[in-house]
Amino acid sequence: MDLLVKNIYLYNHRAKSNMKKPITIKEIAKKLNLSFSTVSRALHGHPNISLVTQQRVKQTADEMGYEPNQTAIFFQQGKTFTIGVILPELSEAFFAEAISAIEDIAYKRNYTVLLAQSHDDEEREKLLVDKLRTHRIDGLLVSVAKNTSNFEHFEQLKKYGIPVVYFDRIPPLKDIHYVACNIETGSIEAVHYLLKRGHRNIGLINGPNSLIASGQRKEGYIKALQKNRLKFDPSLVVNCNLTQEGTIAALDTLLGHRRKPTAIVSFNDYVSAFAIKHALKMGIKVNEEIEFVSFANAPITAYMQYPPLASVEQFPAIQGQRAVDTLLDLIKTNDEEQAFYKIVIESELVEHKK
Repeated sequence: MDLLVKNIYLYNHRAKSNMKKPITIKEIAKKLNLSFSTVSRALHGHPNISLVTQQRVKQTADEMGYEPNQTAIFFQQGKTFTIGVILPELSEAFFAEAISAIEDIAYKRNYTVLLAQSHDDEEREKLLVDKLRTHRIDGLLVSVAKNTSNFEHFEQLKKYGIPVVYFDRIPPLKDIHYVACNIETGSIEAVHYLLKRGHRNIGLINGPNSLIASGQRKEGYIKALQKNRLKFDPSLVVNCNLTQEGTIAALDTLLGHRRKPTAIVSFNDYVSAFAIKHALKMGIKVNEEIEFVSFANAPITAYMQYPPLASVEQFPAIQGQRAVDTLLDLIKTNDEEQAFYKIVIESELVEHKK
């Protein structure tokens, strides 16, 4: 035997020999001369076991260093006290704030969180759902990937009794539980804000059509124009994939429009940052020749030389809190006839100080 291999073998053998085996209920029962069932019931505080016996068993268990087998307990209860969370990108401040709130509440209610990122990829999202299912999660929180068009992988979880709650990015499905921000009213506020500043040619750099939020932004945009008796021009709404390249292409389209916009509402603060950077590179005077309003009210705006004038706050922490509370309630009740939760949080336009 090779010397190195032999040394590794001896090390592992000694390590295994020195490992202390966990104390079992059988060993406690043998020491106290009690039956296995009596010790088990005493440890669980069964009313048929006297308080004296319970105290004696628990004291002996502590002295012997007994630790309950959590896997066995979870099996008996039919739960793992673990929930899954799938987010598009944890690097985005919105989702970082949401997961922080989710973990805080899960921790207080003795749940472990398994976090995964889809990176806005549908195939990766499908794989993550399957992996989390095999880890026997009790429930799942999801903010769907921007490119997801088929949601069958989430629907499949119903067969396993795993409830799903969507938040922020909601799929276009009817019978689902979700928590979302009122994007449409936020979009109305954003356009009204720009109209009050004297703008009449307002563009919209929107997200993918696959996202409900994109439709809500567009609906709010249209309603705000109509309320002010302005004609809606569909060509002033440009969809993009939310990347820097996609945003640049969308901005170029709007700047080349015959009715060149003097103001733009962008899908979120990151899209706004991409657009502003590109506008400056083209020699456009931001906040003079063109003004921006966006969504999310992310911390990134505080570090921008030319931030959007205002941003629609979508309250990620509140969304996360309401979503995890809803999921844990669904897990607790385990009622298949439960009415679907459709929780909508009002948005708020926040003007940025210059």
